[in-house]
Amino acid sequence: MAKPMNNELRQRTELYSEGFSGEMRLIPFWSIIGAVLASAGMLYVLWVIVPAHRHHPPNLPFWFRFYVNISISALAGLYVLMMGYVSRDSPRRGMSTPLWMLICVVIPSGIGAVLYFLLRLPVLSVCPACNARIEADYHFCPQCAYQVAPCCGNCHRAARITDLYCVYCGHHLAADNPPARLHAFAE
Repeated sequence: MAKPMNNELRQRTELYSEGFSGEMRLIPFWSIIGAVLASAGMLYVLWVIVPAHRHHPPNLPFWFRFYVNISISALAGLYVLMMGYVSRDSPRRGMSTPLWMLICVVIPSGIGAVLYFLLRLPVLSVCPACNARIEADYHFCPQCAYQVAPCCGNCHRAARITDLYCVYCGHHLAADNPPARLHAFAE
């Protein structure tokens, strides 16, 4: 008999499975506040402190200085947002959060963040039958063979429960007789 999934795992699975909007919800509130403060702090440094310590007036046009200062402050804010994203994304992928936060902070110029995005593992979800952690794009659980997502019986590629024919091979999906639990997706 299938074990019921606890509420925390269900909420995490639902929160992280909504595409780009779900990814944007991963950014924590402290990171948003930190990004605003980092951007404002950089603007203050670039418009107030740096000009006060110049010995001669700048020979660059105002519009160019404005563009550079806004760009640098936006990059500082985006870096803080990215740190917040890494702090929430790494646990759902089964990766060490302290290690990746350290790598993103210590390796300069955003190279640590690039490494994170290049080396991150796939998103993990939970099998509703055996609570095993499986990759989100699996159709069957590798531990108990429970069908966790609808797929074509011929080519085994993803299919929507409302499709009549497979979009990849043209197989008639109604002939597969999907399990009754997958009909809940259609409703």
